[in-house]
Amino acid sequence: MRRLLFLNGIKAFEAAARTGSFAAAGTELNVSAAAVSRMVHLLEERLGVALFERKANRLVTTAAGRAYQNGLTPIFDALASLTAQVTAPASVRVLTIGVGPTFAMKWLIPRLADFRKEEPDIDVRITTGGAAVPFGEDWSCGIKLGDGEWPGLIAEPLFAADLLPVCAPRLAGALKRPGDLKGPTLLRVAHSPDDWPSWLEAAGTARISARGPEFEFYGQALQAAVDGLGIAMGIRPYIDDDLAAGRLVAPFALSVPKGMRWYLVYRGFSTGQRDFAAFRRWIVRAAAEPATRRRGHRHAG
Repeated sequence: MRRLLFLNGIKAFEAAARTGSFAAAGTELNVSAAAVSRMVHLLEERLGVALFERKANRLVTTAAGRAYQNGLTPIFDALASLTAQVTAPASVRVLTIGVGPTFAMKWLIPRLADFRKEEPDIDVRITTGGAAVPFGEDWSCGIKLGDGEWPGLIAEPLFAADLLPVCAPRLAGALKRPGDLKGPTLLRVAHSPDDWPSWLEAAGTARISARGPEFEFYGQALQAAVDGLGIAMGIRPYIDDDLAAGRLVAPFALSVPKGMRWYLVYRGFSTGQRDFAAFRRWIVRAAAEPATRRRGHRHAG
């Protein structure tokens, strides 16, 4: 038989450890702070382990308390998700994906029609994501660029993030070799200042310094490149469709790894949810498809 100890006390402890106070936990659980304190004290007595060091104005978890909370919070998240799944009407099937704006516009949204053909009953909702945004409580999954280390989440690699310069076809004729690049024409992305220096160094032209207009997102810089404002540093897979359609060309063969990858990130319990499982199968397959042959690509001279 499964032995479950004092669930009310466990709930009270998890809430207090997560929020950092008995008062905040009481507000969440709709009981008084004193009631939370009593339940946690009873739990500690039953476990025979101290879970908190009670300081004058704050709670500090002990090593045992931290280990217990790290295990409990995902369990309660999974329980809440399972309850929502079981109680939702059979006709309501919602998949919420946290993803950055450029990835959504440049890769995911153009391919969602294919997913809808396979799973027409799943309502896909895209919400603000990106590397700097914490994993949302309401997310089914996220797509993030990083090193694959997000505590409490499973990270499944999708793409390598390779860098290579791209520009409008009418600008490519003047670019015979990397040395033809000029600093004021090199479009920059504010949150990725190392992209151009990394590529220029690999190309043997580190003396060139990117000094062109700066944008908040890759998508803005790429649109500016399409419009002929300058040369953008492209990142895979953002640029694949623009290259295939001829809106952009890659004047040089050299691509440089960014040092990060794109990952599908999700909580461990999500694998048992049918809608997420369907999306996971689809996106892993879509990411593995070879890039469409790029028109207008030519090698450096």
